[in-house]
Amino acid sequence: VQLQASGGGLVQAGDSLGLSCAASERTFNYVMAWFRQVPGKERDFVATVFRNCGRPYYADSVKGRFTVSRDNAKNTLTLQMNSLKPEDAAVYYCALGSTILSQIYYPSAYKYWGQGTLVTVSS
Repeated sequence: VQLQASGGGLVQAGDSLGLSCAASERTFNYVMAWFRQVPGKERDFVATVFRNCGRPYYADSVKGRFTVSRDNAKNTLTLQMNSLKPEDAAVYYCALGSTILSQIYYPSAYKYWGQGTLVTVSS
C-alpha cells in the first residue's frame, strides 16, 4: 500500500491548513492516522478515525482545533487544521495499519507510512 500525503505549507499563526492522504488500495479494514515529527524528537500521534466505529481520536494538543475525516470510498484521510500555532510546525505523516484501539497512538502499530508533508507556522 502506498500513501501520498499533500497539503503542507507555510502559514502564519492563527491560520488554517488542510492536509490530505490518499491510499493506493482500499483502506476500509485499516486504521488511518496522522502523526507529526520535529527534528530530534519522536513521531507523535495527532489524530485518527477508528475503522470500526468511525469515531475520531485526537491528541490533547490539537483537540478543538484539528478535525480529522475519512472517506472510505476514496481511500482518503484528511486533516483540517485551524488556529495553527508555532508548536504545530512539523513534518506530518499519514499512516495505515491493522491495529486495535488501545494501540492507535503508537507509531509501531502502523505498517505503512506516507512520505510526509512539511507544515511551517510562523509566529
